[in-house]
Amino acid sequence: MGAEDARLRRWRLVLGGADGAEGTGRAPAGADAAVDRALAALYGSDGARRGGRGPADRRGGLGASAPQVARWLGDIRRYFPTPVVQVMQRDAVDRLGLASLLLEPEMLESVEPDVHLVGTLLSLRSALPESSRESARAVVRTVVAQLERRLAARTRSALAGALDRSARTARPRHRDIDWDRTVRANLAHYLPEYRTVVPERLVGHARAARSVAKEVVLCVDQSGSMASSVVHASVFGAVLASLRALDTRIVVFDTEVADLTEALDDPVDVLFGTRLGGGTDINRALAYCRSRIRRPADTVVVLISDLHEGGIRDEMLSRVAALQASGVRFVTLLALSDDGAPAYDRAHAAALAALGSPAFACTPDLFPEVMAAALEGRPLPVPDDAVGAPGVGGL
Repeated sequence: MGAEDARLRRWRLVLGGADGAEGTGRAPAGADAAVDRALAALYGSDGARRGGRGPADRRGGLGASAPQVARWLGDIRRYFPTPVVQVMQRDAVDRLGLASLLLEPEMLESVEPDVHLVGTLLSLRSALPESSRESARAVVRTVVAQLERRLAARTRSALAGALDRSARTARPRHRDIDWDRTVRANLAHYLPEYRTVVPERLVGHARAARSVAKEVVLCVDQSGSMASSVVHASVFGAVLASLRALDTRIVVFDTEVADLTEALDDPVDVLFGTRLGGGTDINRALAYCRSRIRRPADTVVVLISDLHEGGIRDEMLSRVAALQASGVRFVTLLALSDDGAPAYDRAHAAALAALGSPAFACTPDLFPEVMAAALEGRPLPVPDDAVGAPGVGGL
């Protein structure tokens, strides 16, 4: 196929067209015809396609037939790469109201699992019939396993290093000197005539630091807009809980607060313990977190929320200030996902930044570095557009 033919083919698939050509002179055939039907079923019902507009008389739609939708799901998995399939599934739920069909086991077995699908299933959790629950858990477990393979090893490595460095001391007692690290740190001071290293700087471990675990509290907003963040937070919570040097707690909230720490061995149990949707009471959630903190100076609290506070704003800010004054390292993440810039309450973000907690969206790949910095007490690797970063947010 020549370059011009390929260009016309792409335009024809973008534009659709009831006449089979839509001005391109290229009617789809074979696999292209099947691709065109799959696109028309989703994007043709209102005459619109992503990136173009078809004629007003174009008719499409998946209807409410589970077998028809299942066939369509099979078609798009055949003709499109996985990332595109996931986008099309999401659009089908949003545009055509197909969420109710996900309650059927045969539908759940046809979909391509991804983070957004998990969010949709969790929002439908209370409506899931008994026959669909195992299928839904299987979908969620598949996505959790994918995220663990991507994130767990890197997170454990980054945090183990941070915890090790935070436990070191430059003035150890003799019995606590780490001689291997001390020698390596002082190689520049090797005296060849004496065949020895002069240890100008001792490296060791404070005995108390070895015996006291750091505390991490993940305080996660479970309002509907935070679905992807809830999924990622559950996976990270399980990874953090697997580190013996960390005492990890996960708290989810809307207008109520639920402590899911006992379920941290299995992120799937954490996710099915959430209740996506509802309002937001950050103040109440932080009050609960504060009541569970035993050693403020050894604690990092990570608030994951878009900050659309429905509780008492001034009390929320006062509570954050009190946590910081007690020695807690407070981190504000507007989202924990790959979804791009989130919508958030800018006034609350600026107020938190003024208290010394820059607010920013964090990708799952950046989160290990953020946590490592927080545990070590060094500056967070905030992006340039973070609220509270120099020159941002009016601060």
